Amino acid sequence: MNLSSPIRRSGVGVAAVLALLAGCASGPARAPADAQPGIPAVLPLGSLPDSGQPGTLADWHALATDPALQRLAELALANNRDLRVALLNVERAQAALAGSEANKLPAIGVGVGAQRAPNTQGKQVNTFTAGVQLASWELDLFGRLRQLDDAARASLLATRAGQRAAELALVSQVLATGLTLRHDDAQLTLARRTLATRDETLRLTVLREKVGAASMLELQAQQALVAQARATLAQWQRQRAQDENALVLLVGAPVPADLLAAPAGSSPLAEVPVGLPSAVLLQRPDVVQAEQQLLAARANLGAARAALWPSITLTGQAGQASAQLSGLFEGGHFAYTLAANAVLSIYDGGRRQSAIAQADAAERIALAQYERAVQSAFRETADALVALSTWREQLAALAQQRDAARETARLTDLKAAQGAASVLEQLEAQRSLYAAEQAWLQAGLAEQTSRVTLYKALGR
Repeated sequence: MNLSSPIRRSGVGVAAVLALLAGCASGPARAPADAQPGIPAVLPLGSLPDSGQPGTLADWHALATDPALQRLAELALANNRDLRVALLNVERAQAALAGSEANKLPAIGVGVGAQRAPNTQGKQVNTFTAGVQLASWELDLFGRLRQLDDAARASLLATRAGQRAAELALVSQVLATGLTLRHDDAQLTLARRTLATRDETLRLTVLREKVGAASMLELQAQQALVAQARATLAQWQRQRAQDENALVLLVGAPVPADLLAAPAGSSPLAEVPVGLPSAVLLQRPDVVQAEQQLLAARANLGAARAALWPSITLTGQAGQASAQLSGLFEGGHFAYTLAANAVLSIYDGGRRQSAIAQADAAERIALAQYERAVQSAFRETADALVALSTWREQLAALAQQRDAARETARLTDLKAAQGAASVLEQLEAQRSLYAAEQAWLQAGLAEQTSRVTLYKALGR
């Protein structure tokens, strides 16, 4: 199915997918696309040019063909504080994984000790020891530590996916805000041109009113148009300043002026490749994050269940032992101890069962969140497809309306110069032209940002 096909069929297909997903849980297994329950083999996205890697989409550099927008995105990726927090969360998850892996290994140290205790004859004796010590080392016979390690590893992968999601959201916001700034500049240019034209018309109307060729009503109408144009100009000046402030916050640093200017010529955004298999949505960072969080929850549930089994630990030490402190430094006093301890809790007031119940609830919550993430991916992609298609149609229609308004204004001016059209007709034609040009500019921005939205929905 191509993008040129009716959008209604796309919407029905996605609605069917959402209904099917709501009725069955597919879990996080990474099977091929045709083996995923509730997921169609191919999204109704049209035909896809070869992106060099099957089932994937090129990164954002392929979308932002304008070097200025690319530079803005790169600055944001380097300086944005929210993204910096996401990177630090990854570092924290890496440290947590290292700690979890270390729990499976023995802790070995060196130490000295002194003890005074009765011997087998009941006589108090001194014992001095020095050597290598093995602290309590849990033998993971029932997989509790392995499950905790798997949970930490899945949490790290989820955090990395969260970082990629943050990068995707940041780049999308930067591109959309950069396009909005260019739209503001275009609106400012239109407002200034309109104000200059109306100022000139007012000047001529004042001269005509002085010689009796224009009425006071015409003069008041022209003054109202000039005031309206000044108000619109102030509105867009304020809007542009606020949008630039938003861009500075996203970038995390002052934005060079040369990156804000709109280049002449081609569109700043490329066409978004479509026609990808539906499995590409499973690669969206938020879906991957939800999947890894589900795997972590399942591992935590396994660790909670493993805690029902006995805990087996080893302790020991090897080195010098002597009844005299000076004997520690003499030969012939080597000794070692090795102990094993197995503990099975018989009664704990229901703590372990409570931990299992909590872990089970957390696993079911994570499963629901994973299903929700997949459903949201299809919904956002369907919405973005509809928006892109309809905004293109609307932009084409508004371009025709703008051209017609320009011709109407030109012909009305000619008729007014010959006395065949009233001033009110001329003013109405000018108002219609200005409104049509504004609507066309706004639709152009919406069409561009819908490309960004679709790109983000596809998860790249």
